[in-house]
Amino acid sequence: MPDAPIKGPASYFPAIEKKYGRPIAEWQAIVRAKLPAKHMDLVAMLKTDHAMGHGHANALVAHVLAETK
Repeated sequence: MPDAPIKGPASYFPAIEKKYGRPIAEWQAIVRAKLPAKHMDLVAMLKTDHAMGHGHANALVAHVLAETK
């Protein structure tokens, strides 16, 4: 039985690693270090401080915040 395709924010992870050159665990640690913070503040931080695109930043933040619930 083939593996189910990855859905949701995690589907962006291979592209994030390839484009920005860091493993997802490092990006998650960067986001967690800024908690507690609002979703869009975290997205803005990734965009401003790390030149990450909005979609990638949003997916990463959404995934981290979902883990903390």
